[in-house]
Amino acid sequence: MQVSLINKFGQMAGWNNVTVTMLGRDIEGIIELEYDDSVEKENARGAGMFPIGRGVGNYDAKSAITLYLEEVVALQQSLPPGKRITDIAPFDIAISYEYEGMIYKDRIRNCEFTEKSVAVKQGDKTIATKFNLIVSHIMWNVI
Repeated sequence: MQVSLINKFGQMAGWNNVTVTMLGRDIEGIIELEYDDSVEKENARGAGMFPIGRGVGNYDAKSAITLYLEEVVALQQSLPPGKRITDIAPFDIAISYEYEGMIYKDRIRNCEFTEKSVAVKQGDKTIATKFNLIVSHIMWNVI
C-alpha cells in the first residue's frame, strides 16, 4: 500500500519556528519582520535581438520590524535619559529558523532606527509600530 503525502515537505516552518535577536536579547514583543536585498542588473545590448552581456550595479538592502508598544518602551527605558531610539548605534539582527531539527540563520547587518511613531485607534486591543530600518547588507544562511 502506497502512502500519499499531503505535501512533500512535511511540517512547514512558520512564525513559531523563528527567533529574532537584537541588542543582546531575543525579542518577544515582535509581530513582524521583513528583510530583503537586491542587486541592480540589466542586459547589455549590441548587434542582434539578444543581449550580449549583462551590467551589474549597486546592491541595496531593506528591513522593517513591527514591535508591540511594550517592547518599544522597554527599548526606550534601556537608553540614557534624553536619548531616542534613533540614537542607538548600528546593531545586527540575527534571525534563526528551526526546520526539521536544523537551525538556519540570517543576519541583518548594521541596522539603525530612522523614525519613531505611534498610531492607535478606537477598538485596538494592542498597540504596535512598524519601524523601517536602514541597513548595510544581509547575510543569508550564515553559520
